Amino acid sequence: MKITLKRSVIGRPGYQVKTVQALGLKKIGQTREVSDTPAVRGMVNTVKHLLEVQE
Repeated sequence: MKITLKRSVIGRPGYQVKTVQALGLKKIGQTREVSDTPAVRGMVNTVKHLLEVQE
């Protein structure tokens, strides 16, 4: 599963910032390929408004 950070984490609650960091994303436009596990799905669901997800 590919995830891309599309929106900034500036001004977001701390838990959302930490979730994006845990997914390995630092900059807008950065793409990362992650395994499709329930834990990762939960993290993606928490910040889905900041990400673009491709299966």
